[in-house]
Amino acid sequence: MTSKARTHQPLPLFDTIENLMDIMRSNDRPVAGYLTTSANAGAAQDYEHALTFLYSYRGSRDTFASYRREVERLLQWCWFVNDSTLVQLKRTDIEAYIDFCQQPPINWIGTKTVPRFIDHNGIRIANTAWRPFVVKRSRSNNSEDGAQSFSLSANALQSIFAILGSFFTYLIQEEYTEANPVSLIRQKSKYLRKRQQKDKIRRLTVLQWSYVVETAEMMASNDPEQHERTLFVVLALYAMYLRISELTVTERWTPQMGDFSMDMDGHWWFTTVGKGNKERDITVSDGMLKALKRYRAFLGLSALPSPGETTPLIHKTRGKGGINSTRQIRNIVKNCFDTSIMRMQQHGLEQDSELLKAATVHWLRHTGISDDVKHRPREHVRDDAGHGSSAITDKYIDVEMRERHRSAKHKTIKPDLD
Repeated sequence: MTSKARTHQPLPLFDTIENLMDIMRSNDRPVAGYLTTSANAGAAQDYEHALTFLYSYRGSRDTFASYRREVERLLQWCWFVNDSTLVQLKRTDIEAYIDFCQQPPINWIGTKTVPRFIDHNGIRIANTAWRPFVVKRSRSNNSEDGAQSFSLSANALQSIFAILGSFFTYLIQEEYTEANPVSLIRQKSKYLRKRQQKDKIRRLTVLQWSYVVETAEMMASNDPEQHERTLFVVLALYAMYLRISELTVTERWTPQMGDFSMDMDGHWWFTTVGKGNKERDITVSDGMLKALKRYRAFLGLSALPSPGETTPLIHKTRGKGGINSTRQIRNIVKNCFDTSIMRMQQHGLEQDSELLKAATVHWLRHTGISDDVKHRPREHVRDDAGHGSSAITDKYIDVEMRERHRSAKHKTIKPDLD
């Protein structure tokens, strides 16, 4: 690790989609001073090409966030560690960058997700608490322990190769670079650890889920103004296997009450647009329909939505319209998780509460799918979940793993000589 990497304080380069659109329409570059004083002579041109590249992905918040993360990391390393520009990068540079990503310096690692830019006297300024890498850690760990335990998963490495490969293809098409150094790496497999069996599905146990849903109900009863929304969000993520992005407003999709609809047989469905901008219809169970009625009663609406109703699905606490930030949804669920953890600790369930500290919002989708695939036809779960194939849904069937462990649980390791 170079001393330059250890001493350099990285700052964010690209703001949210909304602010990025404003930047593209004007000549104002909030990072211009940072580039002039800290980066090399070619950094400004790199930045402009990266900005245009990211702007083309503004239609999907999740895709934009993934591409922004990888491009931002590469530029930080390129300018401040490798002391080069995108035009100068070779295959060996990208290999060095991959090694860097697998073990970045502590001062490049954060232990919580924070906004890249913040408002200060009406001006957007870089948030000095931001870091290019964020470690997923237990809520009980301190910051130093969390940063020390950082590691990239195989999926994260695959994402680096895929996104940066696409980025350099774009730069070639724009005649900014002449070659794609990522595509020149012939043995990407040396970076990707292979597993004999399927990855473990991260989900809540039956006990943890029962505490989470019970906690959400208690919060809603004690403070309906704040937490009726919490209860509905938690139940929707679990019961309809929703991704967090499917509850938020994007440029291409605005979740509304009218997305719930009844067919001619009296069955209710929820229409959403998910990964890959694919629209799908999700079965609405009687339990989910009951939750919808309760939420609508709190909002002062009729029991069930009318066709084409434009009421926001997840309303803002302040202001009009629906929530347009996945971070807000994460905070809603995190608050519920944290309260559940506290209740479990009060009830003496230390181990279960510790394991719940590692849970993310996406675990609710995983839990819903895992619970349902035990008794619903997998093809039905596959279509509701929006999986591209049944093979993906099969990953949620953990009966085989239970049987495998049960068969080994009582095997002897010391021979009986009697």
